[in-house]
Amino acid sequence: MITPDDQWRQRVADLWATFDDHEPRAFLTKIEDLAGELPAGNAIAEYEVASAHDSIGHEDEAAVHYRRAFSAGLPESHRRRATIQFASTLRNLGQAEESVRLLTAERDAGSDELDDALTAFLALALTDLGRDREAAALALGALSRHLPRYNRSLANYAKALMNP
Repeated sequence: MITPDDQWRQRVADLWATFDDHEPRAFLTKIEDLAGELPAGNAIAEYEVASAHDSIGHEDEAAVHYRRAFSAGLPESHRRRATIQFASTLRNLGQAEESVRLLTAERDAGSDELDDALTAFLALALTDLGRDREAAALALGALSRHLPRYNRSLANYAKALMNP
């Protein structure tokens, strides 16, 4: 049975699937309209508005909504994606140290299909802090799991970068 929540989520997913078909401001307005259908302060609505601001280059506003989403008790189903996105936003705002802190804590919290995405954004933040060797090691370690050959060799080289 499809619930109203399922229908709302599908409408949001459908809108995101057409992101490139909209002018940035028009897309944001559509997301805000959908978010407005949920109670004020709803964590998922705040997350969607944050994501929309992020996607159109409004990082300052995105950060406000990400913080609200986390404060409102963002459900586990959205938390990891929101953490990755928020950490990326913070890095773009010149707050790479906070980005690294969030991504490192998230990496230590568990594992799922977003591990390599998390690692990629962590590598970017580390680069901003001048920790290029560590960033390269993380990126190469993540890449090594996806190669058709040389997986072990590349993984070992990545480990060696961490321990010169």
